[in-house]
This record gives sequence, C-alpha cells and structure tokens, in this order.
Amino acid sequence: MKVLGIIPARFASSRFPGKPLIDLKGKTMIQRVYEGAAKSSSLTQIIVATDDQRIVDEVLRFGGNVCLTNESHQSGTDRCAEVARLNPGFDVVINIQGDEPLVNPKQLDQLLNAFKNPAVNIATLGIPTRDEADLKNPNRIKIVLDHQENALYFSRSGVPNSHHFKGEFLSNYPFLRHIGLYAYRTNTLDQLCQLTPTALEKMESLEQLRWMYHGFPIKVVQTDIETPNIDTPEDVENVLPFL
Repeated sequence: MKVLGIIPARFASSRFPGKPLIDLKGKTMIQRVYEGAAKSSSLTQIIVATDDQRIVDEVLRFGGNVCLTNESHQSGTDRCAEVARLNPGFDVVINIQGDEPLVNPKQLDQLLNAFKNPAVNIATLGIPTRDEADLKNPNRIKIVLDHQENALYFSRSGVPNSHHFKGEFLSNYPFLRHIGLYAYRTNTLDQLCQLTPTALEKMESLEQLRWMYHGFPIKVVQTDIETPNIDTPEDVENVLPFL
C-alpha cells in the first residue's frame, strides 16, 4: 500500500498568524511536524501543502517536499485533494495536522492499519476520556460509535446525554474524544471534495458530518496516544518542555 502523507500548512491563521514558521528550540514548527511524520514506517512520501511562498521556502530549506496550492481552499481536506491529484499513484492519503510538532509516528501507523480492511475508505482516531470538563467543552469533539467501530455522530456537545456526566455512568460508558487525524483512500478523498455542504455540518462546524450525511462511513481507531498541538501563542509553553 502506497501512502501519501500530506501536511496542510496555512500562514494566515486567525488565532496565530505565521504559526508554521515559529521557532521551537531551533527548528520551525513545520520542520518538526515533517520530521516527526517521517519516522512513521507506513508513509511512502510526505508533502507539505501550503498557499504561502514563505512556507514553501522554509520546507525547501530543510530538504522537505512541498506543493504550493490554490489560495481558495476552504479546508485542509480540499488542500490535500489538490496535492493528491497532482501526485497520482498513491492508495491512501493521510492528512497530518500542521500544528502538532510532537506528532507521534505510532499514531499514524495505528490509523493506517485500518486500511488493511478493504471495506475501510475513511478512518480517524478517538481516545477514551473520563474527563467531565472535556465532555462539556465545545472545542473537544466527541464521537459516538456503532457496533463496527464506525462513527454514528461527531458533536461539540456532550454525547450521549450530557446530564449523566457524573457518577456511575461517567465511569462506565466508553466516552470517546476525537483526535483530528484523517486518512482516506485516494479515490474517496476526491469524492469527498465534490460533496455539497450540509446544514448539519454548518450547525456543528464539523466537516466530517458532510461525509457521513452523504453516506460515507468513518472508521474510528481507538488510541491511547495524544500529543499537544499549538493553536494559539499561549500553547507554545505547553509544548516546549517535550522538545
């Protein structure tokens, strides 16, 4: 199986402009993400997908592969699809978050393992949680699964049934929090980018609900590995001790 790892990287982040190029103990964030992903034994090739020449220059400086993509893309998924079309011959594409300088290659391998099953076309990660604050936090996405470990629903709300987030129910129900790492078969990725946005997706501000609405199952691989990302300038201090 040939796997293309794509790292979408935008310069114009609303909460942290220039984030991919910040210095993290002598290396830019995009270099740390790239080098961390390269430790995965499952990836055939890695390409940074960006709409900014400054990021292109930085990736070339440290010897990485990079593609300058269209500025009009609305999501990292669309950016990945453009790069995949420009680089044919891969079976699976994995969308690697560009703000995770501590990316763990074992996570990537766990996710890609799902594609040994020929019925799997999209896969993502979930991590068990018992944290009541996480379940109530709209920035922590929750997942409900069916009996085949496919997603039934993703939500910013506490699901299932938030008034039970205490006591025995909190201890016994297998709550899952989403880790936003996606992999897709290449032909499926191309189909996803042609789907019409839905009201449900807009309500939750979760792109994956569009895919499910249009009938694409999402396999959820459970992991016990989680690494902190950098979303705002304040997050940098949480990451530096681990570098």
